[in-house]
Amino acid sequence: MFAGRTGKTDKTKTDKPDRKKAAAGKAAESAREREFDSLLKTLQGDPRTQQMKTFTQHGRVSTWEHCRDVAALSRKIDRTFHLNSSPRELVRGAFLHDYYLYDWHRHDGRLHWHGFTHPKTAMENADRDFGLTDKEANIIRSHMWPLTLFHVPRSREAVIVCIADKICSCRETALRR
Repeated sequence: MFAGRTGKTDKTKTDKPDRKKAAAGKAAESAREREFDSLLKTLQGDPRTQQMKTFTQHGRVSTWEHCRDVAALSRKIDRTFHLNSSPRELVRGAFLHDYYLYDWHRHDGRLHWHGFTHPKTAMENADRDFGLTDKEANIIRSHMWPLTLFHVPRSREAVIVCIADKICSCRETALRR
């Protein structure tokens, strides 16, 4: 284990378990990636989520595209920072976070407060149509925090989606008009 004058390292038996751990870690990450891709593909193809394609989110971006982008960025954040979140709850929370199914650009009373109210509507719609875990419900309900002051992200998945949503929203608003 000590490099002498030649610069060569003395290999010991501890090298093999390290390689085995690394290989097991890569296999587990690969399985997580496949699970994420499969879950996302299923949600994207569902006829109920296809309705989101008919509503504009920011600029010329549909709600469906926005949710797809938030899910992809959430996965990237999770992977980059080795946060090891639950793939199922992360992808479902991210893709369904804006599953409110109406045109928020109409200014008719209730919709005027869209930024404050849509997380609850999206959570109720997603729970009705897909059934949510408590964590998934919190991801959706808290994605507008701190605007929705009393609905705080309570898991790493919820924090990831909250951040990814803000990044994607800013990018869509500023760059994709």
